[in-house]
Amino acid sequence: MTTTLIRKTFSVPPLGCNCSIIGDPVTKQAVVIDPGGAPERILQEVQQLGFTVSRILHTHAHLDHFLASSEIKKMTGAAICLHQDDLELWKNLELQCRVFGVSYVPAVPPDHWLADEEKVMVGQVPIVALHTPGHTPGSMSFHVPIDKLLLAGDTLFRGSIGRTDLWGGNFETIEASIRERLYTLDEATTVVTGHGPDTEIGAEKESNQFVRG
Repeated sequence: MTTTLIRKTFSVPPLGCNCSIIGDPVTKQAVVIDPGGAPERILQEVQQLGFTVSRILHTHAHLDHFLASSEIKKMTGAAICLHQDDLELWKNLELQCRVFGVSYVPAVPPDHWLADEEKVMVGQVPIVALHTPGHTPGSMSFHVPIDKLLLAGDTLFRGSIGRTDLWGGNFETIEASIRERLYTLDEATTVVTGHGPDTEIGAEKESNQFVRG
C-alpha cells in the first residue's frame, strides 16, 4: 500500500520522547504528536516539510510529552488536544518537573478534549484517537488505518509496555488496552513508540514479554 501521509519522527529532550509530525502532502496540513521539548527543532522540521500545523495531539500528559506544546501553539495557532482523564496530570506539570529535576515551562490549557474513536482529519485522511488507559488514565493511541500506522505513546514499546508505577498507572488497565484495542489491529501495523525504536503489532503479539497476543 502506498503511504498516504508523510511522517517524521525524532527524539526530543528532556527525556527522549519521540515527537512525530504527520502531514498530508496534498493539502500540506499536519499535526504534531507529543512535542515534549525543543520547540525550535520541531518548528524547523515542520517548515522544512512545508506543512501548516492545525493540531497538537498528546498521547498523555506526562511532562516529557508536553513541555513544548505552549510554544508550538504560540507559533502556529494550533489547538492542543488531550483526553480529559489526564486533566489532573496536566494541572500538575510543574510538580512533575520538580520530581524529575526538569525546568518547568508554563503550559497553556488544552483547547480540545479528545474522545475515544474521534477522527482527527489531516487533509482528507483520518487519524483515529483510541483511548488506551493504563500508563495514565487518559492515555491515547493514534491510528492511521490507511497507512497501517499507530502512534502508541507510552502504552506499547518494542518488547515492553509503559510504566504503571507513576501517577494514575494500572497494570491490569494497560494490559486490557493493549489486548483489546491494539492487538486487534492489523498485525502489519507499524507502531511508533513513545521512546525508542518502532515495532509492529504482529511482533509484539508474538514476543512481548509483558503482554502476549
